[in-house]
Amino acid sequence: MRKNSKVTQREHTSEHVTESVADLLAHEAPLDYKNSSLNVGGVPGKKIVLEPPENDGRPAWNSKLQYILAQVGFSVGLGNVWRFPYLCQKNGGGAYLVPYFILLVLIGVPLFFLELAVGQKIRRGSIGVWNYVCPQLGGIGVSSLMVCGFVGLYYNVIIGWSIFYFFQSFQYPLPWAECPIRRNGSLAIVEPECEKSSATTYFWYRQTLNTTSTIADSGGLNVKMTLSLLVAWIIVCLAVIRGIASSGKVMYFSSLFPYVVLFCFLVRGLLLKGAVDGIAHMFTPKMLEPQVWREAATQVFFALGLGFGGVIAFSSYNKIDNNCHFDAVLVSFINFVTSILATLVVFAVLGFKANLMNEKCVMENGEKILGYLNSNVLSHDLIPPHVNFSQLSTVDYAEIYAVIKTVKEGSFAELSLDPCVLEDELNKSVQGTGLAFIAFTEAMTHFPASPFWSVMFFFMLINLGLGSMIGTMTGITTPVLDTYKVQKELFTVCCCIIAFFCGLLFVQRSGNYFVTMFDDYSAGLPLTVVVILENVSVAWIYGTKRFMQDLEDMLGFRPHAFYFYMWKYVSPCCLIVLITATVIEMAISPPGYNAWVEELAQERFQSYPPWALAMCFSLIVVAMLPLPVVFIARYFNLMSDGSNNVQIISNYVPAPDHPLKEESTHDVFRVVGEEAQ
Repeated sequence: MRKNSKVTQREHTSEHVTESVADLLAHEAPLDYKNSSLNVGGVPGKKIVLEPPENDGRPAWNSKLQYILAQVGFSVGLGNVWRFPYLCQKNGGGAYLVPYFILLVLIGVPLFFLELAVGQKIRRGSIGVWNYVCPQLGGIGVSSLMVCGFVGLYYNVIIGWSIFYFFQSFQYPLPWAECPIRRNGSLAIVEPECEKSSATTYFWYRQTLNTTSTIADSGGLNVKMTLSLLVAWIIVCLAVIRGIASSGKVMYFSSLFPYVVLFCFLVRGLLLKGAVDGIAHMFTPKMLEPQVWREAATQVFFALGLGFGGVIAFSSYNKIDNNCHFDAVLVSFINFVTSILATLVVFAVLGFKANLMNEKCVMENGEKILGYLNSNVLSHDLIPPHVNFSQLSTVDYAEIYAVIKTVKEGSFAELSLDPCVLEDELNKSVQGTGLAFIAFTEAMTHFPASPFWSVMFFFMLINLGLGSMIGTMTGITTPVLDTYKVQKELFTVCCCIIAFFCGLLFVQRSGNYFVTMFDDYSAGLPLTVVVILENVSVAWIYGTKRFMQDLEDMLGFRPHAFYFYMWKYVSPCCLIVLITATVIEMAISPPGYNAWVEELAQERFQSYPPWALAMCFSLIVVAMLPLPVVFIARYFNLMSDGSNNVQIISNYVPAPDHPLKEESTHDVFRVVGEEAQ
C-alpha cells in the first residue's frame, strides 16, 4: 500500500499511513469497521476490508477458565512451595506476610495488569508488543526471550529430578529411608558418607546427583539424570507442540492437581505430632530487617512471572474486550493464597520432622547421661527422682540439662551434651532442593503408607514445574512465531531438542552447581531491568493517560486512578530501589556455591573459579545485550522499527477540541483482506 493513497469516508478526506501500534493508539476517531472499505491508490474496485483484531486468525482460548488456569499454572510454580516458606521462616514468620502483601499491591498487581493489557490489546508476543509500543525499546522483548531460554534450560532439569524421585517412590521402604550397608566379606558397615549426614541427604547427593566436590570437576554425564531430563523435555514438547490448543488442555490437570495434593498434605500434616508447633512457629512474629523488603519484592516479582513474556503471550490469545483487570487481581490473589497454603503444609510437615529430630536428640543425649552416671562422671543426685530414662521426655531432659549445666559449669563443655531445643530445629532454614529432596522426603519416610505420599508429592512437583515450563516455552515460541512465518510444530520440536542438548551441562555430576549459577545470575537482574523498561515505556513514553484511555475503550470502564499513580510513579521508584539493592547485594556478596564435600559429608561454601565467574557475568550481559543493541540500531536507522510485520490502517480524524500532539484512538484495525469483487 502506498503512503500517499487517499481515502474517503463520511465526507472526510485524510491521509492514511501504515504506522506502529504506538502511533495509531494516538488517534481518536473510531471507525465503523464492519461496514467500511478503503480504495487503494485510486484503483477502481480494489478495496481493503477492515475487521477487528479478534478476526485475524490468531488462536484463541476455548474458555475463560482455560485461560485463567494457564495464567495460574504459569505463575504458581516450584517457588511457591519451596521459596516462599523459606523466606517466611527466615524473615520474621507471620510478620513477613505484611511487607509481601504491601509490595504485591504496589508492584505485583499493577505490573501484572499492565502486561495482561498490552498483550491483549496488541495481540502479539513480547517482541511484537514492545516493537509497537516503543520500537527503540524493542530489545525488551528479545531480552525476555533470552531470559526465558536460560530459565527453561535449568528449570526443566528440576522437573527431571522430580521425575526420577517419582519413579523411585514406587517401592517400600523408600530407597532414601535408610543408609545403605557396605559389605566387606563377613563385615557389614554403614556407608560412612551416609552415617555422617543422613539417609535422605546421602540419597540426594550420592545416589541421585553423584555430585563432585567442585564445579571444576565435571565428572562426566550422570546417565540417570540425563534420561530423566530427556523424559522431561518430551513431556514439555508434547504439552506445547500445538500451542494453546494442546497446552490449554494440559493446564486443566497440571494447574488443578497440585491443589488437591496440597489440601491432602495439609489435612494429613495437621494430624501429625508436632504440626501445630511448626504452624505456630510460622505465625510467630519476629523483628523485620531492611533486607526483608528487598527479598519480599523479589519474591513478588518472580511469583507472578513478570518480564518473562509468558504473561503477555497467554494474554495475546484473548478477545480484545476481555476483562483483564479482573484476571490480574484474581490470579494475583490465587498466587498469594497458594503461597500461604504451601507454607502451612511445609511448616506442618517440618514441625513433625522437628519433633522427631528433637526426640532423637533427647534419646541420644539421655544415653550419654546414663553412661556418665554409670561411670561416676555424674552423680545420681543430679537426676530428679521422677525421671525415667526409658521414657525420657523433652521436658525432663531440659530439666536435667539445666541442672547439670549449673552444677558442672566449669567442665560442662567436656560432656558434649546438646540442649535439644525444639525451636532450634524449627529455625533451621531449608529452601529449594534442600527442602524438596532432603527435608520433606525425610519427613515422608515417617508417614504411614510413605510411598503413596511420596508419589503424590513428586507428581505435584512435576505438575507445578510443567505449568511454569509451558508458560516459559510460550514466552519463547509466541514472539518468534508472530515475527517469522515458520511451522509451529517443527519450531517447537527444534527448540526442545536444542534445549535438551544445552541442558546436558546440568546433568553432569557437577550439574547441580551450574543450576545454582543460572538460578542466581541468569534471571534476577536482567528481568528487573526488563520490567522497569516495560513500565517506563508504557507510563512515560507512550503515556499513562493515553494508556488509561485505551483501557477504557478496551474494557468498557476506566480503571481506578490507583493504577495511574502506581504505573507513573510508585512502581518505577520501587523497581529502581530493587535494582539498586540487587546490584549492591551482588557487589558485597562473594560469588560462589555450596559444594558437597564427600569426605566431610557436608556442604562447604566455595568461590567460583575465574572461568565460572566470567560465565556468571556473561549470563547477565547476554540477557541484557539486546536492550542497547536494538536501541542503537534503531536510533541510527540500521534496522526497521518492527512495525511492518503487522499492517495497520488508520483513518485519522482528530477530535475538534483535541490538540494534534495529544491524539488518541479508540481502536486499532488490521488489514485482513485485499480484494473486493
